[in-house]
Amino acid sequence: MEIEKVGIVGCGTMGAGIAQLALEAGYRVTVRETDEALLAKGVGRVRKGIERLCEKGALGAADRDRMVAGLTGTTAFADLADCDLIVEAVFEDMRAKTAVFREVGAVCKNTAILASNTSSLSITEMAVATKREGNFLGLHFFNPVGSMPLVEIVRTMATRREVVDTATGFVRSLKKQAILAKDAAGFIVNRLLTPYLLDAIRTAGEGVASIEDIDMGMKLGCNHPMGPLMLADFIGLDVLSSAADILFDEYKDKRYAAPPALKRMVLLGFLGLKSGKGFYDWSDRGNPKPVELTSGGA
Repeated sequence: MEIEKVGIVGCGTMGAGIAQLALEAGYRVTVRETDEALLAKGVGRVRKGIERLCEKGALGAADRDRMVAGLTGTTAFADLADCDLIVEAVFEDMRAKTAVFREVGAVCKNTAILASNTSSLSITEMAVATKREGNFLGLHFFNPVGSMPLVEIVRTMATRREVVDTATGFVRSLKKQAILAKDAAGFIVNRLLTPYLLDAIRTAGEGVASIEDIDMGMKLGCNHPMGPLMLADFIGLDVLSSAADILFDEYKDKRYAAPPALKRMVLLGFLGLKSGKGFYDWSDRGNPKPVELTSGGA
């Protein structure tokens, strides 16, 4: 199996990042969005990323022009029909993702590999929606796509070995490290990371220590580059809460239960970096300040 043309459904932060990586690696790329306004924004995001590489001297003018020429945008699923690999990168909602794959499965060629960029949702459930279970897997990129070196490849019981091998080669061509997991909620990274983050939130909510000291403790005590509460803000507290719900639903283990403090913050719109406030006040992004948790225990 050989990949020459890549289709990406959804051109937000993740989709645009994956598109740029594929273009850098020499693939032709078609991105699909739901309407012209979102498409223009997404294509513009990819082109801006390419220009940034030029400005940094990491990309020459000839390569820039090749990448821009290799990028196509569309609002029609039919324009993905000749893609060898189609990656879904829409928001983390099973109904939205299965709807995408029903459309993709109806137009793509028989040999196409279909993949979801989900961080936690069932790959098997999405695969069934395509009726092409043997050619389906997960390709979980991490944010920010350009700088995070890891991609989780997630196989189901039906995924063919040659599909896994081809996907692994594709990931390596993007200069990323591939790790392989079976389809189980959270895969490897989020299955291990989520309870750690939730425990940090419980520790803060119970008043055991301040936000600043919890993060400093894990940074200096475990040599982590970032404390768990600041990391939760970067991930997005709504994203973390949703992932916790998915994991708890599958494993019924209290380690994965979202603490009340987290749920209250999400209800209030305190989502972390993207909303300007979470466990830190991000008004000055260069100097975030820890907030006071005045609610009850977690």
